[in-house]
Amino acid sequence: MTATPASPTGGPENLTVRTRSSVLAQLRARIAGEVFGPGDPGYREACAGFNRMVTHRPAVVALPENPFDVVEAVRFAAEEGLRVTVQATGHGTGVPIDGGLLVNTSRLDGVTVDPIARTARISAGATWKTVLTAAAPFGLAPLMGSSSGVGAVGYTLGGGFGWLGRRFGLASDAVRSFDLVTPDGTPRRITDSSSPELFWALRGAGAGSLGVVTAMEIGLVEVSTVYAGNLFYPVDDAEEIFARFRDWAPTRPEELTSAVAILNLPPTDDVPEPLRGGSFAVVRGCWSGDVDAGRRLVDEWREWRTPLIDMWDERPFTDADAISMDPVEPMPHLVTTEWFEDLPDDAIDVIARRVRPAAGSAPLVVGEIRHAGGAVARAAATAANDRARSGEFLLELIAAVPDPQVALAVESALRVTRQELAPFVTGAVYLNLVSGPERAARAYAAFGAENRRRLAGIKAAVDPSRRFSRGDIV
Repeated sequence: MTATPASPTGGPENLTVRTRSSVLAQLRARIAGEVFGPGDPGYREACAGFNRMVTHRPAVVALPENPFDVVEAVRFAAEEGLRVTVQATGHGTGVPIDGGLLVNTSRLDGVTVDPIARTARISAGATWKTVLTAAAPFGLAPLMGSSSGVGAVGYTLGGGFGWLGRRFGLASDAVRSFDLVTPDGTPRRITDSSSPELFWALRGAGAGSLGVVTAMEIGLVEVSTVYAGNLFYPVDDAEEIFARFRDWAPTRPEELTSAVAILNLPPTDDVPEPLRGGSFAVVRGCWSGDVDAGRRLVDEWREWRTPLIDMWDERPFTDADAISMDPVEPMPHLVTTEWFEDLPDDAIDVIARRVRPAAGSAPLVVGEIRHAGGAVARAAATAANDRARSGEFLLELIAAVPDPQVALAVESALRVTRQELAPFVTGAVYLNLVSGPERAARAYAAFGAENRRRLAGIKAAVDPSRRFSRGDIV
């Protein structure tokens, strides 16, 4: 049987009505998991991810039950000339697939912890919540991000700057090995010694571009209790608070990863009552050293100005979701990012003006500036995503898209904000904080020129037909 070959420009693969049923039947016969085509019950659910702004429309969806299913699904795509994209939770989405094969790895959710070696083996669809739960009884923790509901593997392949980042580095720095199914359907164990080039690329530049990672082994860190949370101040004080943070954060020890943000919180039941429907300027972060030392650091803010609400406290790291308070229900949203070496007052003014609520403004819900440096920056020289971790301050802008009719207006608001910030930014991109077409368009800016050339060579060797086309490697 035949199908349209993979297109290097990203066009859809069109399976005729006559051949579609044959394609589905062949793949169903080869894997233990489920296979769906358009119109089948379960197809829409299998395509849907957390970010409902991105809609996949594959010709075929495979839900593998085990790594062997992934091998067979990828081999099938190669035989049929189908492009492939991969999704677990759908938080960090690249270019949506139109035609081709979507491999949904959400059922591969196993996690095992070796407390002696302080490592965890994590399957492709496992979330950080599962890893946290497995590691915590041993006083260990992964280098997870701001939400435990995010898929661990996809997050790590994009780098992974979490609340332990300044002390321990990015999540990608902790990887010991990957189990990879390459675009021709070959299963391989990728380590620094067995495949140094692929290992280097996967740690920060490998999300959906070099094959399907069915599992990874990571190192865990000895963190069980942290001092973490949020101080809520009036949103009208945002410029002053951001400026103070700019001067304060770089002088703090690396045990502290911190941020300032403007939060425009919805009037929904999942938001604590005192915060519901309000807008605030927030000082937030996580201290992973001695608790009393962390409390003294945050007291510097309390003594400077009494917050409206004080939610910093000693807490188990398993409660890390309480720091960022990210939404847990799927929602349509757009996210963009910029890096700064410094935060001049003019840049702070732009961010505050654009994110603070105003009549007729686009619904930006979060504008957060996280302080980097420390272990995040130290490893940049040898990392694939060197530019994506070299700045001092990382900006994230999140905009809700409550109605598809306003999507263009929201995109425009984010684009204009970035244009106003252009004189102050480095131009680098942190891949986990861009999505959809913007991710593909700006992915190159996560890598220096020499690393881009090196990654292009690796991509050409592993995937010469560009069957995997998420867009992280250009």
